[in-house]
Amino acid sequence: MKVYRLKRQFDGYKKGTQFYMISESEFIGVKEFVLRTEDLTNRIAINENELLKNFTLIKEIF
Repeated sequence: MKVYRLKRQFDGYKKGTQFYMISESEFIGVKEFVLRTEDLTNRIAINENELLKNFTLIKEIF
């Protein structure tokens, strides 16, 4: 599992909010990622451009 942190305010979440990547999928060259907040109460689905622009990888948990 990967842990990400917001670089800037995004979709109503404050800068610095931590997210867990729950799933990654690709369909005909379009990648989609599902992230959940640290407390697992909220989820967002974003594309690759939004992930790269707004999130920083903190660590990978095995």
